[in-house]
Amino acid sequence: MVVEKSIKLVMVKTQLNFRFMKLNKYIDHTLLKPTALISDIKKLCEEAKQYEFAAVCVPPNFVKKVKEYLANSTIKVATVIGFPFGYSAVEAKLAEVLLAIVDGADELDIVANISAIKNGDWVYLANEINHLMPIIKSNNKVIKIIIESGVLTDDEIVKCCELYGVAGIDYLKTSTGYAEKGATIEAVKLFRLHLPKHIQIKASGGIRDYTFAQELINAGATRIGCSAGIAIVTSQPTEKSSSY
Repeated sequence: MVVEKSIKLVMVKTQLNFRFMKLNKYIDHTLLKPTALISDIKKLCEEAKQYEFAAVCVPPNFVKKVKEYLANSTIKVATVIGFPFGYSAVEAKLAEVLLAIVDGADELDIVANISAIKNGDWVYLANEINHLMPIIKSNNKVIKIIIESGVLTDDEIVKCCELYGVAGIDYLKTSTGYAEKGATIEAVKLFRLHLPKHIQIKASGGIRDYTFAQELINAGATRIGCSAGIAIVTSQPTEKSSSY
């Protein structure tokens, strides 16, 4: 009887480990705090290698160092552009993109000009993405556009899906993690309904546990951006102080 219970316990633990570790390939292990130390970044990379996450997402000034830390691994190096409000001029975003590519970034998470979205300036936004796409695609990099869905109306989200769907981006991303409202099941479903099938969805902002992460994936997300990746794949509780 004791042996039988032990076998069942081992089987349950094995199933749970498999379930959680399947989720690891969805996660962009993220640290975007302005107070991040190089030791924090190194730890982030070590954790990403240990848990075999999809990518590590860091501020632009750490990209070159992260490329070194992740050498000889399959983990992608991601960084942010125009972060966190997207106010930067198109020329400034282009400069950031070029530097990130030179430093070794594989994936670029670019914040759309949120002010332009709220003011319905779709011509500006079209001009912005049309200037950014050629340099990114000619270097075979991945582009993710962040639209801060938590501050947008459904109509604004749908228009973003249409604009960026036509532009041919790789991912549409829900949030920066700096707005009051982060990723939601509803937003991801709305993205999926109005985006072309080949364009993927990255959910981010306020994702701290396995259940919510899995619900977002079920809704259509193919990447999860968060600082709680380890807690998610190991089902450990995490602090609620960090929205990213």
